[in-house]
Amino acid sequence: MNAWKDADRDHAWHPYTQMLTAPEPLGIERAEGVYLYTSDGRRILDGISSWWVNTLGHSNARLNKALARQAEKLQQVIFAGATHPGAAELAARLAAITPGELDHSFYSDDGSTAVEVSLKMAAQYWRNKGEENRTLFVSMTNSYHGDTFGAMALGGSPVFHANFSEFLFPVRRFDCTREESRKNTPAASLEAPSDGSLEEILQREGDKIAAVIIEPVLQGAGGMILWPSESLVEIRELCDRYGTLLIADEVFTGFGRTGRLFACEHGPIVPDIICLSKALTAGYMPLAVTLATAEIYNSFLSEDRGKTFFHGHSYTANALACAVALENLDILEDEDILGRISRIEELFKERVQKLESLPAVRSTRAIGSLAALDIEVGDSAEGGYLDAIGPRLYAEFLERDILLRPLGNVLYFLPPYVITDDEIHRVFDAIEEVVGGL
Repeated sequence: MNAWKDADRDHAWHPYTQMLTAPEPLGIERAEGVYLYTSDGRRILDGISSWWVNTLGHSNARLNKALARQAEKLQQVIFAGATHPGAAELAARLAAITPGELDHSFYSDDGSTAVEVSLKMAAQYWRNKGEENRTLFVSMTNSYHGDTFGAMALGGSPVFHANFSEFLFPVRRFDCTREESRKNTPAASLEAPSDGSLEEILQREGDKIAAVIIEPVLQGAGGMILWPSESLVEIRELCDRYGTLLIADEVFTGFGRTGRLFACEHGPIVPDIICLSKALTAGYMPLAVTLATAEIYNSFLSEDRGKTFFHGHSYTANALACAVALENLDILEDEDILGRISRIEELFKERVQKLESLPAVRSTRAIGSLAALDIEVGDSAEGGYLDAIGPRLYAEFLERDILLRPLGNVLYFLPPYVITDDEIHRVFDAIEEVVGGL
């Protein structure tokens, strides 16, 4: 018997889980490569990169060594009034590889907080410039930016955030997804409505808007929605024309997920602020960064201490996390990870095309290391994040020792970049078998 599993059942409260009805959680004791090893002796292929964070495989030898080396020197130090080599070097490296001249890094600890930082940064930028009326933010329909209050306001999904709607600040929303994509997403029938096109919103309220925030090219939790890359350029041009800031939330898409190092490169565009987390440390350590241009950074420089950016976290720029992030960047370059992602994308596109003929498949898409398909079963299919097909598919794949966690009726495959071609085919064979039997 595993006493620790009893302790989990009695005391742990799991995220996005109805604790009354959820099946017993997987008891994971160790992991290596693309596999999770359970307490009851199973080896399960991690087909979702452990909630989209693990990019270089579990227990990566180089990352393990980098973490151990740093643990011998410095684990954590206050980042207000102090610094350390890892944080300084990582900030410089990120300034060099992100689009344009996003030269100033503000560290936090996860994707939600990276977004919160971007909102506060944008709002205070205008306040520091004397434009205190700029308090509105604009986001996309079907968007998800996290579960802290500012991030929830941006997403506004009733499924995720309805219980907190009265606490959320007003946000304007626009839609630039294709109609056929929008119909098939988990949020489709539940999303906060559009307030018009982005240009219409900017025409009406441009002088009140602090920033526009987007998930470039690929919206994650909203349903793995691909939207036209040419719209990136249009959005950037509109922000420039109406004089507002553009924030790119690349928490999910950053570091190769869409086949480019950053999804903004599909435009290409340069945002004023970019939010990074998840793959920043290849899933090893909680770390996030919000990078901004010199123009934004300089607006906070003043003899007036009231213009200081009053934000921080206990573990800001954690030394262990920074060391792992630096080694992660080295691996991405040394081992031509983007080249591997290109091969993954090629295989994914081949295999999803073959799935399109299955009766239960409504549409498919693939980009970078993501493959996704929308499932519709019967005339009474509920659709959306709460569709009963999601838990059913989850159980079917676990029976085959594959971890896939559908977003309602959207089944997606998002493995670590180190997955082999044979392992990719194994998962797609299972998808063809399961979905073909619906």
